[in-house]
Amino acid sequence: MRNYELAYIVDPELEEQALTDLEEKVMGWIESAGGKLGKIDRWGKRRMAYPINKKTDGYYYFIPIEMPPQAGALIERDLRLSEQILRFMITLKEPS
Repeated sequence: MRNYELAYIVDPELEEQALTDLEEKVMGWIESAGGKLGKIDRWGKRRMAYPINKKTDGYYYFIPIEMPPQAGALIERDLRLSEQILRFMITLKEPS
């Protein structure tokens, strides 16, 4: 098991309930791939550095994850297929 961090940006036009549902979906994808979640860091709605799909704002989420290396591909596939997620990035956290 390795330590990773998932960062993703969500469409700013989603309602509060849709944001909660999407967050639960993402947590389900991580757990079904064999990962363990850390504390979710919700930054809220922020301005992006550049427009994505003609949107200048987005909801930012950061999640520390402990998962096997091959689980990243499964999670990336699900994130890529979600139309509500504008961008995402999974990074390996170096041991300190």
